[in-house]
Amino acid sequence: MVMPIILQKDRKIISAVKCLDPPFELPQELNITSLVSTKKISNLSKFPQFSLNPAPDTSRDLKEWGIFLNFLHKYDKVAIINFQKYKFFILPPSIASESSPVNVAYEIDNTCSVDTHPRDYESAKDLKFPPRAEDHVNLFTAETCNEFQSRLPVKNFIRVDPSYLKTLGQVHSGWIFGGIAELVDNSRDAKATKMDIFVDLINLKKSGKDVPMLSVIDDGNGMNHAEVMKMVSFGHKQSDKDDKDHIGKFGVGFKTGAMRLGRDVLVLTQTTNSRSLAFLSQSLNEGKDNIEIPIVSYCRHGQRMEVDLSMQSEALAKYNLKAIKEFSPFNKYLIGEKAALFGGGTGTQIYIWNLDEWGSKYCLEWHDGLKGGSSFHQGDILISSKRIRSRPGQISQKVPLDYSLRAYLEVIFLVPRMKISVQGTLVKSRPLGNFLTQIVIETDNILGRPVELILGFSQLEWEQANCGMFLYWHGRLIEAYKRVGGMIHNADVGRGVIGVVNVTNLMDEQDGRVWVHNNKQGFQDSQPYACLEQWLGRKADKYWDDNFDSLTLDKQNCVFKPDHEWVQCDKCRKWRILPSDFDSRKLPVQWFCYMDPFKGQCADAEQKMEPGIVNVSTKRSGYDCLLKDSDNEKMEVVTTSATGSVIGMCRRNDTSSMVNGYVP
Repeated sequence: MVMPIILQKDRKIISAVKCLDPPFELPQELNITSLVSTKKISNLSKFPQFSLNPAPDTSRDLKEWGIFLNFLHKYDKVAIINFQKYKFFILPPSIASESSPVNVAYEIDNTCSVDTHPRDYESAKDLKFPPRAEDHVNLFTAETCNEFQSRLPVKNFIRVDPSYLKTLGQVHSGWIFGGIAELVDNSRDAKATKMDIFVDLINLKKSGKDVPMLSVIDDGNGMNHAEVMKMVSFGHKQSDKDDKDHIGKFGVGFKTGAMRLGRDVLVLTQTTNSRSLAFLSQSLNEGKDNIEIPIVSYCRHGQRMEVDLSMQSEALAKYNLKAIKEFSPFNKYLIGEKAALFGGGTGTQIYIWNLDEWGSKYCLEWHDGLKGGSSFHQGDILISSKRIRSRPGQISQKVPLDYSLRAYLEVIFLVPRMKISVQGTLVKSRPLGNFLTQIVIETDNILGRPVELILGFSQLEWEQANCGMFLYWHGRLIEAYKRVGGMIHNADVGRGVIGVVNVTNLMDEQDGRVWVHNNKQGFQDSQPYACLEQWLGRKADKYWDDNFDSLTLDKQNCVFKPDHEWVQCDKCRKWRILPSDFDSRKLPVQWFCYMDPFKGQCADAEQKMEPGIVNVSTKRSGYDCLLKDSDNEKMEVVTTSATGSVIGMCRRNDTSSMVNGYVP
């Protein structure tokens, strides 16, 4: 039986064709790369030839074949196809009709350009092109040059074995939340305004067991077929566009993140005019020689989504959909149910199952929040080991950010805009620099590039014996609690001191290089990073010396309040400063700019943080209303905005009359 070949132009299908007398085994897809005049190609008649006959699946293919031949005939054009070592020339027919065959001339380049170690060579004798239903642009097949004399065709690149999927997951082997962060980054880049992350149970048909499935759902722009192909491809060309708000850079984030979290992942994505399914699966590819990634794409026709025949044939779509149903917990009803979540909008849904394991349990553990419960009853996803990440000089064993997804997502973005929910409860994102006290802002140039550092004190971090720098790149947290200067050598030096710095300008080179690891969890050993470490160390040590070694309080158990309290509008997502006399506990669950105490509009500019007055209040432990008033007094310490040195102190029950350091 002669298998059909898909003839395409710019990856758009013209028609299926057949070759009754192939000189060698032909690929199942031929993509036309250019159309040139016959006058520009010499000695065409001397090339060996074979013929292609139309084998259309639909009337549409038959019509397109006729249009294609008529174009070649009318304009005396040759369609050129480059494939591996071959160059094919589809010659213009003498008569153009919907049933006419065409002659194809070809030439072979006998050079072999693969330069690799002999032990990496693969024998070409094992190469077999899959049948049409299994062959698609999303099948990554490859082969090397060894023994190419004995078999054709030969591919000058290394095939991708399914075991490579496991290798991808090792990028985030040190910290599984790095895998989730990759998916969060993609949602942010897609301009999502809200995102849900949760784990629930789903039934696997093959085993009959209920297994946990991680779901990541956003309302971003979604992806069309080409963008899905780019996402599942193993790396892609880096964009020359310098977008400070865009995080994705290396083209591997989705694969490395998903394969760290589990063995199998299904992506369902929708734009205004299309919908696509993509299935990246270790289970599907087990025992295969090459990675197969089924993709099914649909396009909108009125109110309906129908198979996009410009991207794949109907037979291929059916084959891919069957593979998805066979190796995943999704059937047509569940796929329809998930697609309905889009409503009339756009977005992307990612479902990961066969989650990575930790001994007899999973690497992740999860619990749902209680409705109406306190902050201690919010849903969360935790790392089962609850291990603290290793940092030079750190002795604290209480770093929730290291093992709590909720705590990590609170500070993952320098300026949070997206609403993120974990296990059904909203994460209270916060711009970290706004929630510090005794703030000092340092600006400088490192290697001729501007850098701004916000230094301040956090009561919570002091209680947990934490300190260090939070380094953000393109608005995303790369390193947390990085100890610098004296912090490295003494656990008490810098205790409670937090620094926030955006290093985008410093870590991005003009030639497109970046000094960030491709897992986005650290920086490369480079001159900019080394200079940054030294500068941060000097600034942190000076801040500690100026503000804390000289600061003494005459009461114990002091509680440092942030310079300001902030609230985020649930519509425009801008941050607003609350007046010092306003009780933030009175804020409703959903707050908008028109409400008390701001009473403004969403169009109003977002307020910026500035160094200013620092209020330090204390309440004696074991507070008792029967004690003397003097024992229940509040103490206020006022510092200068520049140095933080004490310029006034008062003991009084009412501190409202204290302005700019003046104590009546």
